[in-house]
Amino acid sequence: MAKAVVLCGGMGTRLRPYTYSIPKPMLPLGKKPILEFVIGNLKANGFKDLALTVGYRKEQIMDYFGNGSRFGVKIKYFPEDADKPLNTAGSILPAKKELSGGTFLVVMGDHLTSVELRALFAYHRRTPGIATLALKRTGVPLEYGVAHLDGKGRIARFDEKPIVENLVNAGMYAFEPEVFDYISEYDDFAKNVFPKMLAGNEVLDAYVFDDYWLDIGRTADYEQLNETISTIELVTRK
Repeated sequence: MAKAVVLCGGMGTRLRPYTYSIPKPMLPLGKKPILEFVIGNLKANGFKDLALTVGYRKEQIMDYFGNGSRFGVKIKYFPEDADKPLNTAGSILPAKKELSGGTFLVVMGDHLTSVELRALFAYHRRTPGIATLALKRTGVPLEYGVAHLDGKGRIARFDEKPIVENLVNAGMYAFEPEVFDYISEYDDFAKNVFPKMLAGNEVLDAYVFDDYWLDIGRTADYEQLNETISTIELVTRK
């Protein structure tokens, strides 16, 4: 059975005051915490052997989900000191032995997505690298028209309010166990591990997607989504 790691140790400082008493993955969306949606998506994609890294107010997560049997999955916890967080990559080091058997996923415990995680996993298995990053395709419309010049400094054409495309790191990764060769204590994947891998000439494959994805990082995002899901639950009960 393929394994997946869910990162749940962050303090969620951007969502204060809500996260003063509740860890971000446990913030409710309607009647369920965010993390229950994440675990439900993993289960639906065939990932039922889960490792949860927990830190800040970890007891709330562990008490709610227990061993995972109530949710149709198996959960093993890897706690860290909430006062000395290990960061995204460092937090999976204690799970190294558990993850040494083959390909595994890493996802965030506070992101919502409709991405088919099994497709990300299968795509990675077809690539030669030890890491595949899921990248969300986004577009930002410019407010003004853009002029393009020819080689003589003359205007060749205009693009009226073009959309600038970007590929955003969505915090969903497929790894081979060799990734641990690049992880040190307190490392962050984006800031430390991936730059080290590139410097070591490792291949970082990209899985580009257009599906729904949301990092619930602002209070306005959370409040709007919570209101929407609560309304849907109310309507469907009638």
